[in-house]
Amino acid sequence: MTRKTWPLTGGIHPPENKHQSTQLPIKIAALPDKVVLPLSQHIGAPAEPIVAVGDYVLTGQCIARANGFVSAPVHASVSGTVTNIGPMAVPHASGMFEPCIEIQSDGLDQWVALKTNEDYASLSTEALLETIQQAGITGLGGAGFPTAVKLAARAESAIKTLIINGTECEPYITADDMLMRERADQIISGIQILQHLVKPTECLLGVEDNKPEAIVALKKAAKNTTIEIVVFPTKYPSGGEKQLIQILTGKEVPSGSLPADIGILCQNVGTAAAIHDAVILGKPLISRITTVTGEALQQPGNFEVRLGTPVDFLLEQASLHSEHLGRLVMGGPMMGFTLQSLAVPIIKTTNCLIAATQTELPPASPAQSCIRCGHCAEACPVSLLPQQLFWFAQGKEYAQLQHHNLFDCIECGACAYVCPSHIPLVQYYRGAKGIIRQQELMQQKAAQSKQRFEARQDRLAKETAAKEAKRKANAEKAARLKAAAAEKAASDQQPKQEIQAALERAKAKKAPNKSKPQLTAEQKELKIQLAMVSAQLKKLQRNIEQSESTPDVKQQEDLDRLQQQQQSLETALAAATPNDSNQAAPPVEKATTSNSKENASSGPDLKVLQIKLAQAKAALKKAERAYAAAAENNAADQDALQATIAGKQVALAEAEQALAKAKTSTEAPSPSKEAASKKPKKPPLDEKTKTLKIQVAMAKAQLRKLNKLAEHADTAPPKEEIEASEKALSEAESALAEHQQQPSSSLADA
Repeated sequence: MTRKTWPLTGGIHPPENKHQSTQLPIKIAALPDKVVLPLSQHIGAPAEPIVAVGDYVLTGQCIARANGFVSAPVHASVSGTVTNIGPMAVPHASGMFEPCIEIQSDGLDQWVALKTNEDYASLSTEALLETIQQAGITGLGGAGFPTAVKLAARAESAIKTLIINGTECEPYITADDMLMRERADQIISGIQILQHLVKPTECLLGVEDNKPEAIVALKKAAKNTTIEIVVFPTKYPSGGEKQLIQILTGKEVPSGSLPADIGILCQNVGTAAAIHDAVILGKPLISRITTVTGEALQQPGNFEVRLGTPVDFLLEQASLHSEHLGRLVMGGPMMGFTLQSLAVPIIKTTNCLIAATQTELPPASPAQSCIRCGHCAEACPVSLLPQQLFWFAQGKEYAQLQHHNLFDCIECGACAYVCPSHIPLVQYYRGAKGIIRQQELMQQKAAQSKQRFEARQDRLAKETAAKEAKRKANAEKAARLKAAAAEKAASDQQPKQEIQAALERAKAKKAPNKSKPQLTAEQKELKIQLAMVSAQLKKLQRNIEQSESTPDVKQQEDLDRLQQQQQSLETALAAATPNDSNQAAPPVEKATTSNSKENASSGPDLKVLQIKLAQAKAALKKAERAYAAAAENNAADQDALQATIAGKQVALAEAEQALAKAKTSTEAPSPSKEAASKKPKKPPLDEKTKTLKIQVAMAKAQLRKLNKLAEHADTAPPKEEIEASEKALSEAESALAEHQQQPSSSLADA
């Protein structure tokens, strides 16, 4: 049974001009001296180079990897050395430059090791997709969309119908026609791999009826398979994806949707053959079938050409007559574009080169005003309003263009072909699409910027709110602490007042009594001397009491002397103190121990005496250390240091006596002390007694020194020196004793 087809909406019948390139079989193009491989031969992100200048590469080696989900790798099409990586001229209507990799061929065409796989059914879906993706296969019908991405159908859009496009409806192009004639088996094998991947319920291969040889070859290769060859009438542009779906299934793809949304997947016959080579043979996409035709060529035909081959090199193999070349078009005459240079390379989407003469493709006629004939609307295969879109494009009404579904236009050129005013409608549409895409990109960036700004404002607002909440919390805490402190201060106010009153009372007690008369310097000196004598007397009395025996002659003499000195000082102090109504002079005859209160008021300051005693002790220790150092070093000034020690000992004794006397005067006298105080007092030491005592101390110090030296054999002094020192000490003690036994009257006279 012949499958039912649906007629194409709109469409035209331009001259086909296909017979020029179908007279000869496909030729294998010669290897060029160098190839230039653009990194962007597909829709999506450009590939990323993985080789460097100077690297040697093999045929089929990956030299640039896919850089993103919608991207495809690039492989070396010849073996040789990488000579340049950078911007170079690429096939484009503007003659633009893009990043490319240039390889200088070594002419050997050495291949990398290929991994074949005859049993593709044993591979998982993921492994098959990875193989297709790594082979760099893209749509070879002209769009260049990465095939692996297109095959990864979403689960919610299960593919029910697989359509293989063998239409090739555009004039001049016969690459797919010759491929179907000569390599139908490879195409059918590739389609079966696609069936294994997407598992459709039906598979349709659509071919126009102007390709009888290809139809016969395909039906023969598809025998005993589930692939159905569907033949339908020739009409341009039936090769469009959405148009072919309408012809074969009667379904229309909604505006803004994809065929996968209605369960349909379309692939080109050239893509199916490339999938066979990648999966079964392990070959990446490094070449393609390209139609080379036009009246400027002597031998037009179809060539299997390596990607990156310069266009001028390929034209030479078709015997180009340069003098006849008026225009070189890449692609078909309806949807192709004029090349600005012959040095650009062949890429994955290059399906045709038309080297036309001036008469074959004359320059476009000047555009005239639209006469509103409506031919363009009749020819539009998408049922758009081309003249309305043209006016909106001229007026830059981009919102209206989008409202009238500008992006549903497939840019087939049918409207411009039938326009009697020769208006280049497609160029207006392409320009408007570019501007709209740019505006949408800017709006997207603005939306992203707005989103970032709003996020920042929200963050700042939250930070400000957090700071304000923290500030309020701190203020409340400070207020609570302040209230607690005030409450505590109020509760502590009474004790503080009591403490302050106590401090003021203590301060008042410490303040000097201005009512008391101030002592003169003479009175202060007399009081100090009286205190020293009283301390000596008190110390002597305490020693006599502790011995619990009758004082000897010496002690009695000292006692009498100190009592006489005390009486004399009291008399002098009383004479120096003025008499007034508030103060009476103390009696001269009264002993110090008779009235403790009076002694306390006139006695010396204990602190002063304690300081003098401490100074005397420190001076004695210092003198003893100096003498010890001199004795150790056997210095010459030892005798002088001994005399200094004796003097310091006497001063220390006097300071101790004065302090003891002062302490005794502040205490109530005991009965024994009162009795002792009534004994006759002795006069103070005379100068001779002091001298004799100093001599005795010096003799003792000298003897101690000699005895200390005698303890060591190496420093022992002569025995005669020790005996002489002992004799000197004995004589000094005898002289002192004799002097102290003399009558007190003679001592006083002396």
